[in-house]
Amino acid sequence: MFGLLEDLIVVFGLGVAMVILFHRLNLPSVLGFLVTGVITGPFGLKLVDDVHAIEMLAEIGLVLLLFEAGIEFSVKTFLRMRRFLLIAGSLQLLLTIAVAAAVAHFAGLAFKPAIFIGMLTSLSSTALVIRLLEYRGEIDSIHGRAALGILIFQDLCIVPLVLITPYLGEAGAKGDILDIFLLTGKALLFVVVAGVVARFAIPWFLGHVARLKKREAFVLSIMLLCLGTAYATSHFGLSMALGAFIAGLVISDSKYSHQALAEVLPIREVLNCLVFVSIGMLFDVRVVIEHPVLVLVLVAALVTVKTLTGFVAVKLSGHSWKVALVTSLTIAQASEFAFVISKLGYSAGILDHRVNQLFLATAILSMFFTPAFMGMAKGFERLLGSIMPESWSRSSHSHEAAENMSEHVVVVGYGDVGKSVASALAARGQAYVVVDFDPVVVRAERGKGTPIIFGDAGRPEVLKHAGTESARMVVITLSDSTAALKGTELARRLNASVPILSRARRANLGVELKAHGANLVIADDFESGAGLTEGALKELNVPEDEALALLSELRSRAP
Repeated sequence: MFGLLEDLIVVFGLGVAMVILFHRLNLPSVLGFLVTGVITGPFGLKLVDDVHAIEMLAEIGLVLLLFEAGIEFSVKTFLRMRRFLLIAGSLQLLLTIAVAAAVAHFAGLAFKPAIFIGMLTSLSSTALVIRLLEYRGEIDSIHGRAALGILIFQDLCIVPLVLITPYLGEAGAKGDILDIFLLTGKALLFVVVAGVVARFAIPWFLGHVARLKKREAFVLSIMLLCLGTAYATSHFGLSMALGAFIAGLVISDSKYSHQALAEVLPIREVLNCLVFVSIGMLFDVRVVIEHPVLVLVLVAALVTVKTLTGFVAVKLSGHSWKVALVTSLTIAQASEFAFVISKLGYSAGILDHRVNQLFLATAILSMFFTPAFMGMAKGFERLLGSIMPESWSRSSHSHEAAENMSEHVVVVGYGDVGKSVASALAARGQAYVVVDFDPVVVRAERGKGTPIIFGDAGRPEVLKHAGTESARMVVITLSDSTAALKGTELARRLNASVPILSRARRANLGVELKAHGANLVIADDFESGAGLTEGALKELNVPEDEALALLSELRSRAP
């Protein structure tokens, strides 16, 4: 017991130091956790004795991470993306396996080991991508949702990949290949049945617990549902993380979702750092020292293959090349689950020790470089945008133009904020047209009769398409700061006199938006503060005229 306690003190102590260091370097804390694992692990300074115990705690952290992702994703979002999930997910997985296997076979591996390397390469890191998207504030962006959809599909495919592995071994596997399909079918059937049962049972159960008004009972119930569902799915060959995601998905549409999320977050933050520490512990620095050029070439090959196959998959599913590019770079790394499958492959004799160690080093370095690749995505986007024709920026969901409209309002973005604006305009009988960059949203809203067109508001042709030059007003509701700045600047360039209202996620972005042409900026954090201040003054029975004066003074300080 004291041995584990000492190990945790070492890990958390060094982890804090690394987080502070990487924060000052303006780098994600995830990288600090990976470095902590490298230093404390068996291939580093060997500061941790019980590595297995750390790995067990890390697995619980991964379960909680996927549980939180399920709560934030919601069933409605999942169902709306089902077509994209199946098309893009299956294309990305199969293309990556095929291309990576071909490259590995060309490099000298035999056919079966090459196929196995393709399987390992096809998976991306759910844990890492979610943390980085949260860090960058892009979890609700179009490419964020697209990446998460592909990652969930990959998690569903872990079962058949694990079952196929023994058949690629030297001695093969006993039994019929039909067993793979039967076991996979049972696992998927369990997912469906569990989802349906949980949809009715979990809200009922949480309702009874909530009536007790005991926080301890609610916290324990949430942990029971999360870990219990994860444990159940593991017995059907699925990953525990996928089971946790399903549980979170079910809770997401209940009235208990926000409280459940608030209770899980503190525990998740503590255990989740161990996920990346345990991954870092697998990294053998000696492999890089002995084969530095080879390892870097392998990392470049892995990232290139995954970027190209991901790009093709997302583009063919209906998204623009810009979304396809950013999404593909986001998932261009190996997965934490690949380490588990590689261990099975090594035991089955598919990979020898040298190839297995080279893969582990390549996989971990690809994860380490992911923040840099995600940061470079916008630069690649601007570079390619300057040379690619506009037709490539459209998806298969573009619709008729709105250039002939006049005195209408152009609403850019159709998330929750955009929907609120459009709903108010419709209630007043004001003509409007929506511009959105998500083909899934566009397809669904067109079916409802919403006047919406697909396009990137950062392209002049798209805003012209929406009739910006003759619009009465332009409302930018995008949460992406870069996209909001580009859309605001372009709208002002197309129409020098039109009033432009822009949304800002943070108050300090307001100055930039006004410099780019916005007449009015509404900052999410500032308006939240103003709303809370108004409520507090009302509860304190402050006279209305005094309260209005205080609020007026507060809003005058807005950027």
